[in-house]
Amino acid sequence: MNTEKEPLGRAEAEEYASWFKALADGTRIQIVSLLARQREPMSVGEIVTAVGIGQSTISHHLKILSEVRFVLVERQGTSSLYRINEECVSCFPTAADVVMGNPVPAMPTCQ
Repeated sequence: MNTEKEPLGRAEAEEYASWFKALADGTRIQIVSLLARQREPMSVGEIVTAVGIGQSTISHHLKILSEVRFVLVERQGTSSLYRINEECVSCFPTAADVVMGNPVPAMPTCQ
């Protein structure tokens, strides 16, 4: 267990770093914001239209966001729908608090 004066454990630090890296791009922030506000699954085409960036770029960003579980993918036949992972995204403010030295809560489990 970490105390105030000890750094985060390596596994925790790596997990939080992957979250920060995933959000270190303006387009990915736009996608997360869009999906969080939409509150229902969206196709790549709908996201492309809303964000105004090409399909291949959006697909690339969605892959990164899904790898850290901020975005969940629902396959429907040959297409995919994307939605925000409410459980995982709700952990993110906790990550920022922990990195900034606030009390360490139980490690979030983002499925």
